[in-house]
Amino acid sequence: MSLTLKLLLLLLLVFSHHANSGSIVKFLPGFEGPLPFELETGYIGVGEEEELQLFYYFIKSENNPQEDPLLIWMNGGPGCSSVYGFLYEIGPLTIKIEAYDGNIPSLVPSTYSWTKMANILFLDQPVGSGFSYKRTPITDKSSDTLEVVRVHEFLRKWLDKHPEFFSNLFYVAGNSYSGKIVPALVQKISEENYRCCKPPINLQGYVLGNPVTNIVEELNNRIPYAHGMALISDELYETMKKICKGNYVFGASRNTECLKLIENFRKCTDNIHVYNILLPNCDMTSPDCLEKHFKTYKFLLLSYWANDKRVQDALQVNKGSIEEWVRCSGTILYNKNMNSSLPYHINNSNQGYRSLIYNGDHDMLVSFLSTEAWIKSLNYSIIDDWRPWLIKNQIAGYTRTYANKMTFVTVKEVDTRQSINQTRALSCSNGGLMASLCNRDSWPI
Repeated sequence: MSLTLKLLLLLLLVFSHHANSGSIVKFLPGFEGPLPFELETGYIGVGEEEELQLFYYFIKSENNPQEDPLLIWMNGGPGCSSVYGFLYEIGPLTIKIEAYDGNIPSLVPSTYSWTKMANILFLDQPVGSGFSYKRTPITDKSSDTLEVVRVHEFLRKWLDKHPEFFSNLFYVAGNSYSGKIVPALVQKISEENYRCCKPPINLQGYVLGNPVTNIVEELNNRIPYAHGMALISDELYETMKKICKGNYVFGASRNTECLKLIENFRKCTDNIHVYNILLPNCDMTSPDCLEKHFKTYKFLLLSYWANDKRVQDALQVNKGSIEEWVRCSGTILYNKNMNSSLPYHINNSNQGYRSLIYNGDHDMLVSFLSTEAWIKSLNYSIIDDWRPWLIKNQIAGYTRTYANKMTFVTVKEVDTRQSINQTRALSCSNGGLMASLCNRDSWPI
């Protein structure tokens, strides 16, 4: 064997080992001093030759890592990086909103981190999201059903490398488009626990925010949602119901009168921000838009932070593995082949798994009405009827619990994709997934 070939093989072995090992991160650029929690980052290879390298951030619970639940979190898209969930949704740090001066954006502690009561594994999936990448140039088209298989493989391999967490109570969580992946992954884990894989994953249930479940029904529910939020008139709504017969997506293509009404609806709502009707509807990357609302400015700050070489070095990102970090990739080849995740919810309920489903009440894309509709279609009896839940004696939303161990929650005045940092409290509500771990004095629900 030639010296050149030996060197190439050695480099391949070193690269493969690095790609599949986790590293403890004690400092992050932008945060002063050592991190006040334990962070591990790394890659897990999936596929026949582990050609797909999935990047993760793992944060140990700040309470009791040995006994607290283990939770995997996936952002939606498909193609949005989970670092957004880490820094803007449920993690222990967030980026400080301040004018960018060319330096690394500052990181500050987050008040409502879920890591105060759980170990959290943030995953960049599918490949092409965040820092996850392919080791070979082959064209790879993922799909809803294929992602379920890949994330399950990731979980088994990650737990094999961290066997001390096999006994922890385990939950699957995510938001937006993850509403397709999470319920199917819960079913997959449950099936494989009995079929082949030992030790079993200690699966208990799942958590979903503004979950995409059936896109057609979610589009149809925009109309009653818009009426309820006073975006369209009573007269237009009643006429649309009569003419379109509740089918505003496919009905319009077969009914010219319905099509005209849909156009009137669009004239009233086209300039509404569908993710949060309170926000200005503008290009989030434009300076003009950023000046109008500070919430959109955080996307730019996150991009500056994640693309900084010092940050990527600290996170142990493989050099040359991606060209540019983007919050949500629009170039991933992906087949949305799951029409509805409702059958998986039904099966998971029948298997006795608990679930917490929540919606920001100002989201028109996946509105609380559409989520409430499919939950009601399950025909489970109500065991804890509609009531407010509170933070510091203020109403933060409303909740209802069903006999299938499913809790439905609304979060007041937010879209959970953009402002989710209050929702640690959701798990503390009566019947919540991890209620026994909550401090009732701090979370008076």
